[in-house]
Amino acid sequence: MLVAVLTGLTGVSGCLTVHGEKAVVPATTEAEAAKVLKEFVTTGNKANRTHDPKLNTTVETGALGAIDQAGLRAKQAVHPDGNPDHKPLELTDARFLIPKQAGWPKFFVADTASNRSRGARWLLVFTRNGIEEKWKASYLAVLPEDSVPEFAEDGEGHVEAVPTDETARLAVAPKDLSRAYTDYLREGGGTFADGPLTNRVREERRKSATSPGARTEWADLPAEDARFGPLGLRTEDGGALVFFTTHHQMKQTVAKGYRPEVKDPYIKALLEGTPKQSVTYVRVALQVASVPAADAAEPHVGVVYRLQGLTSAKGE
Repeated sequence: MLVAVLTGLTGVSGCLTVHGEKAVVPATTEAEAAKVLKEFVTTGNKANRTHDPKLNTTVETGALGAIDQAGLRAKQAVHPDGNPDHKPLELTDARFLIPKQAGWPKFFVADTASNRSRGARWLLVFTRNGIEEKWKASYLAVLPEDSVPEFAEDGEGHVEAVPTDETARLAVAPKDLSRAYTDYLREGGGTFADGPLTNRVREERRKSATSPGARTEWADLPAEDARFGPLGLRTEDGGALVFFTTHHQMKQTVAKGYRPEVKDPYIKALLEGTPKQSVTYVRVALQVASVPAADAAEPHVGVVYRLQGLTSAKGE
């Protein structure tokens, strides 16, 4: 049986000029959003250059933070002096997608160009759970420029945050996407459109499940912790672009008389226990889905982006 190992995240205090516990107000202003994005780039570059996961926690949270902080812990162990050849991230041509919201959490999306993804846009989701917290990036999507959807806007230029429950009027409610996707990876079904992040993942698993002298098993788990909650924006066609998290485990067991080999130094840095017969790899994944409206003629959900990262490993 595979055992789930989840990565903990921490919060940092901050300030905001409006409370918004009950009133429906813009999540932030464009000026403040621009400052948040600038701090994200500046601090993130320093954290990546010095391999400092603690510093990363001041600007990232949720699935994105879990993935990046685990990666930095591994890099710190292998290269404790950092990376003097680090190429700084540059985010330019930013536009801010700011919804009106009541209560917490609140979020906004920065849609930017990046020096690391020519011809694509980075959609960074910034969230916070209360007025005392800082804005932190929790999700990321990297989409071709012509694949970024048109978002529904009100008369003041604010986008619409979709509810997470059935009142979102979507083919799949955002709160159910994580379980729907992990069920799909395990059992198949007709919820998701075919593509490299859906049926092809299942096909690749089938091909690699057994090999001479080894067996591979997967366990896909929905994200139920509020730290990994889904967020979505309404698109002009009545559907939504939804960001959600899942957890994944892959257990590789070798035949008796053999010992599994872990050669990757970054995996070794996150490895607990001694691999005698098997190694279980624990990963967090963030997905971005194009979810049609509940009454759409084509009801299948399209998974348009996925980022997965190793957060721990266990040898047995």
